[in-house]
Formats: sequence, C-alpha cells, structure tokens
Amino acid sequence: MIEIKSLTKLYKNKRGIRGISLDIRDGEILGLLGPNGSGKTTLMKALLSLVPDYSGDIIVDGNDLRDDLENVLARTGALIEAPSVYKRLTAYQNLCLAARRQEDTEDIDRVLDIVGLSQYKNERAGHFSLGMKQRLGIAAAVLGTPDIIVLDEPTNGLDIESVVELREYIHKLNRENGTTFIISGHIASEIEKLCTRAAVIYEGEIIANESIEKILSLYPSMEEFFLNKVRERRGSI
Repeated sequence: MIEIKSLTKLYKNKRGIRGISLDIRDGEILGLLGPNGSGKTTLMKALLSLVPDYSGDIIVDGNDLRDDLENVLARTGALIEAPSVYKRLTAYQNLCLAARRQEDTEDIDRVLDIVGLSQYKNERAGHFSLGMKQRLGIAAAVLGTPDIIVLDEPTNGLDIESVVELREYIHKLNRENGTTFIISGHIASEIEKLCTRAAVIYEGEIIANESIEKILSLYPSMEEFFLNKVRERRGSI
C-alpha cells in the first residue's frame, strides 16, 4: 500500500530522518519503535504531508503522495503528538469538526463509546484531563473507519485498562476491516503486544525491520531485539 523511498527530512539541528526506505503492507499493523528524538514523528508527519519539504518519495497505491494528497488524506485518520482539541467545544462538537465526510457524524457516538467518553460527550474538552484529551484524539483518528490510521504514541496519558481496551480495538479494526495501522512508540513491550511488524528507528535511520513473529522466534522479547540492534548499530559506527 505505501512505499517510502530514500525519505530524508533534516532540521536545522541536524535531527530528523535520513534515507529511510520502507514498505508498509496493506492490512498490517506497523510499529515504529525508537527512543524520543529518533525520527518517528517526523516520518509520520511526512506521511501526512505535514513536512512537505522532504526529499525522496512516498507512494500510496501506486501514486505519488504529492500528486494524490487529497485522496490519501480522505482515507487516513491520524493522531500526531498532542491531540488537537478545541477547548470551548464539547467532545461531540470536536468530533463533528473532525469528521471527514457528512456520514461520519453518524459514527460519533460509537467511537465515543469505544474510548470511554460517552458520558462526557456534552462536556467542554477544556475541562478534560490529559488522558481524556488523548482518548478524544484517538476517537477523531478512527472516526469513520479510515483505510489507514496513523497514531503517534497513542497510549500516552492512558491508564492500564484504557491501554488494553485501545489495543483490543485496534486489533478488531485490523481484523474485521483490514485497516492498516502505523503506530509509533518507545516502549518495546507495547509494540510487541500491539503490532504485527516492527521497524526500529535510531538516530533518524531504520536499523531493523522484521515481523513480530520472527522477532520473538529469535529473541526472548522485543526489548532484547531492540537493545541488540542498537548495540550492533553503535558497534558499526
């Protein structure tokens, strides 16, 4: 579905991503695993054309993202960094603004129930805790069941029960609708439980890319896999 070829985006401080090439298959849950500042968010922003001045190519269903941006964004839900919340509006009103199509508004009550905000649907988002705002951002991302969902560290601010519920919902969407997920995180155990494949990003580069099944057949845990690949990377420099 998505081909990333030699993608580079560097900021003035020289951080960002360098020469990333990666294929994201239709219907998979790809985890981008790496420490803070490794380039995960920059890569996700490029996929959403939020950093348009990148070099390299992003091909979605055979079309260059630059030429097919409107169509791709119409099929994509996203939560990048902190959720975008209008504090003066209620949870329900926020999701009305987030709806991609008119018919998506019919889905609002369902996604509010999924993220546990049904009883707060008519409360202003400005009164929400960090975790509640995160839930609202996730609800906006999955509203209307888009083909591609990009989630930047979606478990931030969530309690244990909410993390488990979110994981179960992502697996359900993937299983029943074939939704493709791209999810970033810096906690190896969460990527292990949530994703079907993991790409390790370190200092702006992909240093490993393998299915979770294969990783766990070779290593006792995702954490050991990550640490091993980082040690190999450091040793090669």
